[in-house]
Amino acid sequence: MLLPRVTLCCLLTLQSQLCHFYSFLRHSRPKLQPSPAVVLRRNLRAPPARWSWRPQPLWRKVLSATAVGVPLLLGAHYITAEPQEKRRMRLVADGAGRFCRSLRVGLKISLDYWWCTNVLLRGVEENSPEYLEVMSACHQRAADALVAGAISNGGLYVKLGQGLCSFNHLLPPEYIRTLRVLEDRALTRGFQEVDELFLEDFQAPPHKLFQEFDYQPIAAASLAQVHRARLHDGTAVAVKVQYIDLQDRFDGDIHTLELLLRLVEFMHPSFGFSWVLQDLKGTLAQELDFENEGRNAERCARDLKQFHYVVVPRVHWDTSSKRVLTAEFCEGCKVNDLEAIKSMGLAVKDIAEKLIQTFAEQIFYTGFIHSDPHPGNVLVRKGPDGKAQLVLLDHGLYQFLDKKDRSALCQLWRAIILRDDAAMKAHAAALGVQDYFLFSEVLMQRPVRLGRLWRSHLLSREEAAYMQAMAREHFEDIMAVLKALPRPMLLVLRNVNTVRAINAALGAPVDRYFLMAKRWVWPERSELRRAGPGQADRVSHSAVRGWSRLAGEAQPTVHRTSLWRHARVVWEMLKFEVALRLETLSMRLTALLVRVLAHLGLMSSTKELYEYLET
Repeated sequence: MLLPRVTLCCLLTLQSQLCHFYSFLRHSRPKLQPSPAVVLRRNLRAPPARWSWRPQPLWRKVLSATAVGVPLLLGAHYITAEPQEKRRMRLVADGAGRFCRSLRVGLKISLDYWWCTNVLLRGVEENSPEYLEVMSACHQRAADALVAGAISNGGLYVKLGQGLCSFNHLLPPEYIRTLRVLEDRALTRGFQEVDELFLEDFQAPPHKLFQEFDYQPIAAASLAQVHRARLHDGTAVAVKVQYIDLQDRFDGDIHTLELLLRLVEFMHPSFGFSWVLQDLKGTLAQELDFENEGRNAERCARDLKQFHYVVVPRVHWDTSSKRVLTAEFCEGCKVNDLEAIKSMGLAVKDIAEKLIQTFAEQIFYTGFIHSDPHPGNVLVRKGPDGKAQLVLLDHGLYQFLDKKDRSALCQLWRAIILRDDAAMKAHAAALGVQDYFLFSEVLMQRPVRLGRLWRSHLLSREEAAYMQAMAREHFEDIMAVLKALPRPMLLVLRNVNTVRAINAALGAPVDRYFLMAKRWVWPERSELRRAGPGQADRVSHSAVRGWSRLAGEAQPTVHRTSLWRHARVVWEMLKFEVALRLETLSMRLTALLVRVLAHLGLMSSTKELYEYLET
């Protein structure tokens, strides 16, 4: 009996150990993931009775279907689309990125200025060294952000940055130094894009059209990049290749900029610039047509052919299209590169005079005006006579000023120089402006004091400070003046201001104001022979001469002879010269008399008196 009991106990113990061992194996085994089929069956299984099945609202179903379906459809359409259509679809996505980038840059700059002025400089004296140091760093950060954003966005953003460079008398120096890189710098494109554009426009790659073609661009601007090449006859040419996506993205960039300007106008009502872009977008669109640029270049060359020192590169039409412009290759340095100019042994004063004379001829007489003459578009080289030649590039942006407005502008410039208050008022009104005094200061970009001529053509510190304060305090009035002007005058003002900035960069070696008003250059005999019959009287470049010629052309046919026009110009110039010299003599005699009276003690010598005498 004892043996069976022992056997039974052993069996039960063994069974218990086996159960424990099996239970240990179950718990130590990794949990197996259910198969997809099991998961699907579980999900499709009817919910428990305690949960009620409620159908989703229609709007949620539509939203879910849209969120899933639209990306799938767009992806399928992109895969099957043609290359040009793919490019347009990428531009839509890039446009949103450019808008967000621009908005971020604007907010960053605004917050930085707010933080500096309201937190860091709170209670700090405005002209103290600490204040100037903090604001200089803030200006530099803002300028760096603007340049980085403009280069990243490209196109119109770079062109707007170039426009800011000409306001070197109003913007802080940190902006001017930094923004100058936009004059000839932008993001370059690869050779694949260049080949793609040539295949679309010429059905041939560049190496088929040219004997040599350098894919490495020598310059990259806002709308295109320039490559050096050689025609099959060995002629060296510059090939301007438009960015392939520029025409497709132009409208989107215009709308983006308009929206950004409206947002700025909403936040700062006095900074309303949206109307400027609205009025000029048609003119800017013409820059995208390189065939139009080629025609502008040829017209400019005809208008200025009497100036032997002006060079306009010849266009090669057989290798040009609406997006490719091939022209004669011209060496030269930028017009504001003083070191390069001096290394060529050229006179800075001669260059400044020729620059002012050239554009004064366009503004006051021909009316066909280069509206983007920044330093990257005006080169200087040594001519055959050993003197400076000006090479005018980039003829895409031109503005035409009709004869009526040119005549009023000529006479207004003359009246400002002579401080003729009644004439200033009358001729400003002819241009649609009532606040003639403010407009005169905007046009000349320096203070205009009635009854006082400028003693120097250089802008003094006090005058520069006055202009900056005027721009801040009378901003809304300035905007009202600009809105009242004929729209072509906006780009004319840009030309005038850009030439002023170049003259200042050269050290202001000539008096731009008087040179444009009264400069008389008697043509040399060789120049007269080149001009030909009836063209000799066109070798001129001043407001007075421009108005005289315009008035002479308006007379009956009998008075349209070259001799009559020439005599009329001489007479008007003589009257202007006499009036100017009499006014100058009168002011000098008055100043001398005041000094004598003050020295004799017959008049108190006050600070205001000496400021008047030094003006």
